[in-house]
Amino acid sequence: MNASTRPRFAVMGAGSVGCFFGGMLARAGFPVTLIGRQSHVDAVKCDGLWLDAKAFSEHIPMQASTDASGVAGAKVILFCVKSADSAEAARQMAPHLESDVVILCLQNGAENPEIVRSVLPHRVIPAVVYVATEMAGPGHVKHHGRGELVIGDAPESQDIAAWFAESGVPVEVSVNVMGPLWGKLIINCAYNAISAISQEPYGKMVEVDGVPELMRTVVAECLAVASKEGISVPGDMYETVRTLASTMATQFSSTAQDLARGKPTEIDYLNGYVCRLGHKHHIPTPANQALLTMVKLLSSKSHLQR
Repeated sequence: MNASTRPRFAVMGAGSVGCFFGGMLARAGFPVTLIGRQSHVDAVKCDGLWLDAKAFSEHIPMQASTDASGVAGAKVILFCVKSADSAEAARQMAPHLESDVVILCLQNGAENPEIVRSVLPHRVIPAVVYVATEMAGPGHVKHHGRGELVIGDAPESQDIAAWFAESGVPVEVSVNVMGPLWGKLIINCAYNAISAISQEPYGKMVEVDGVPELMRTVVAECLAVASKEGISVPGDMYETVRTLASTMATQFSSTAQDLARGKPTEIDYLNGYVCRLGHKHHIPTPANQALLTMVKLLSSKSHLQR
């Protein structure tokens, strides 16, 4: 497949996750347009995206824009905006979308696909993201580990998986994508808030007395809510959560990074989502509620200090 026949991708919300996967696609020769903040776009236009990966470090030329019109002509959109921005970002894209475009939601939380579907008539495919990344500066994404996806089963899914595989990104197509999506949500509920509150990476935070027990309680609450929602979460989530810190010891959660930078967090779509569903099903979620409240308090303090 030559460059002229390769499908075009766009990344709506070019933060660290979108830049990593968009950068991998562009490195393999796929045309990719990043839609992001002005400073980031300027850096990419000048020097390309600096993809500082575990196995290589390269500047990758690619298109970039600050406007949603940058999605025009894309066959696949990697939808990577913060959860609170999902509906508005979808509305901004709407006038520029091809009729057969596919939107792949690479976001935290489990409700974003439904939010996007409520705005757009196009195919929306949920995706579970397993990657540790951060923005190290304008146009510079730092990759700390992993880098694979699980995506929902749709008519376009096998082609998308093949294009990613060509780019060095393993993709599993799942008929039960909500199961692993909830598995990722549970991991985020267990790790993100505690890392944010303590401003510690995963490896250090789990060494503190009481933290593993707190995380186990969070997992139990999440699983109880998932069961009432009819979600079958694969594997042993207690063991998955327990062992994750050893493989991602230096990683700070995205919530910790947002809080440290004075940016809005996604906590309402993580622990907050579990609390809302718990209330709906009359299931107590005190551990998730406490973490939600503490992050919101710290976020409010951070906002006042800016």
